[in-house]
Amino acid sequence: VQLQASGGGLVQAGGSLRLSCAVSGRAFRNIYAMGWFRQAPGKEREFVAVINWTGISKYYGDSVKGRFEISRDDATNIMYLQMNSLKLEDTAVHYCGARRFGIDTRNHDYEYDCSYDYWGQGTLVTVSS
Repeated sequence: VQLQASGGGLVQAGGSLRLSCAVSGRAFRNIYAMGWFRQAPGKEREFVAVINWTGISKYYGDSVKGRFEISRDDATNIMYLQMNSLKLEDTAVHYCGARRFGIDTRNHDYEYDCSYDYWGQGTLVTVSS
């Protein structure tokens, strides 16, 4: 499975941006959940959002709830992250990941980057004042 993230850029605080993650590869049928993480300079990678293979179950990190929306288009094999009301603290390299397991709400393992099997290269989002 190969993941290609895109859509990052420079945006003013309060603005919006949409990230894309294109998925390809023969093993795509084994993907049961996909997510977004981000890493700001000097900080650990942070969970942003996850979506399961049906597109019905979605979960978000506390810092982005109510502002970001994760979605997927199975016709084109692209996952999206719509980011609204962007803040300075959203500045980070954003990564998309995919995993061969579904979402387990008992242990929240989807919040840990080590639970993902495949990663894209990252796309930089910079929010300016």
